[in-house]
Amino acid sequence: MGIHSEGIPFIIANSVIWAAAFASVLKWCHHPLLKVILSVVCLFMFAMMIIFFRSPKREVTSDAELIVAPSDGEVVEVDKIYVDEYFGCECTRISIFLSLFNVHITWFPTGGEVVYSKYYPGAHFMAFLPKASEKNEHTNIVVRDAEGREVMFSQIAGIVARRIVCYAEEGAQCVQGSEAGFIKFGSRLTVLVPGEVEPMVAVGDKVKGSVTPLARFK
Repeated sequence: MGIHSEGIPFIIANSVIWAAAFASVLKWCHHPLLKVILSVVCLFMFAMMIIFFRSPKREVTSDAELIVAPSDGEVVEVDKIYVDEYFGCECTRISIFLSLFNVHITWFPTGGEVVYSKYYPGAHFMAFLPKASEKNEHTNIVVRDAEGREVMFSQIAGIVARRIVCYAEEGAQCVQGSEAGFIKFGSRLTVLVPGEVEPMVAVGDKVKGSVTPLARFK
């Protein structure tokens, strides 16, 4: 387990803020119980920043016939919808909600060529709401594998998330399970696949990014 490079500036800044707050509590707070409570709050907030930006070492699931979870979290949607953007057809949709306690790295669900990558500014509704997929700030990325099969995945900001980091550039080659980006604080990942696929998860399932298979190509 390490710390992701995206979190280093945040951790440094927060260490200064919470260290100063902790020192102030020790110096100026004279009520024993309140001093303990405020000290615990300072330490908890600093620890949360470390936990949020953790970067775990994982055994990546590598199988060209599988679409692997691009993030940690809980499955909140498994259905079919019509997708106007890029595909213009009905797609299988699998959405994952990430809480503040999940690892927030984004991984490529399949390998191949990045053929589409587009960023959209937007709102910051709670990420577990269905409208968040379309209304919130998000980035859509499409990967085409060696068989010509395409998968779109969307990094979607939440009510707290204020910055989406995307490493996927059009024309670049990517490896299944390699890092595709990072979403800072609570968010959502949605996978969209045209054609026939066999979902391997259900609503309510917990998934691990780069490890848990979401669906199988038919």
